[in-house]
Amino acid sequence: MTQRGRAGARPGGRRPGARSGRAAAETRTPAAPRIDLAATKARITAVIETVVAAAGYDLEDLSLSRAGRRHVVRVLVDADGGISLDDIAVVSRDISTALDAAEESDGELLAGEYQLEVSSPGVDRPLTLPRHWRRNVGRLVAVNGLTGRVTAADDEGIVLDGREMAYAELGAGKVQIEFKRLDEAEFDGDELEDDDGDADDEDDEDEGEGGV
Repeated sequence: MTQRGRAGARPGGRRPGARSGRAAAETRTPAAPRIDLAATKARITAVIETVVAAAGYDLEDLSLSRAGRRHVVRVLVDADGGISLDDIAVVSRDISTALDAAEESDGELLAGEYQLEVSSPGVDRPLTLPRHWRRNVGRLVAVNGLTGRVTAADDEGIVLDGREMAYAELGAGKVQIEFKRLDEAEFDGDELEDDDGDADDEDDEDEGEGGV
């Protein structure tokens, strides 16, 4: 996550010596400057989308919201094969640099302070595009009232437990969390035998010491 701050507006104060019934009213955090969120989001998206595409990733989502005295820009990026924390750190710095450059050339994008957060989608994010399904082949997914394993995905649709389904008929899919069952877990039999052998050796040594 990259965070960048600017000097915000000063809290509204009273003249020296003035009294107030509530101390909290004097120290309250000023709200973020009012801006046209839709127009600002469009400008920011144009900048960030170029950076993300140049890095070889997909911009999955971008949101802009107010949080106290600052604005928060949340960016979700992903790629085939996933994206690492190091990759996210690099693209986060690139986005921050691009936003700075855009402000220097085209004027201020966001009034006041803002915080930039870059991450990858979690498993709870709906599958709505072909690339989402392609990246989740082999996973258990719930869609259209059915739950099954995605065994294939291409530009036309998916195969869910042997059933072909076109994207046009698919709703938003939801990846199901799976926990490996104990009876499916694999154990190394040789290691168990070695452990038993070591235990027997220790017993023999104890018996030998007792006979001295």
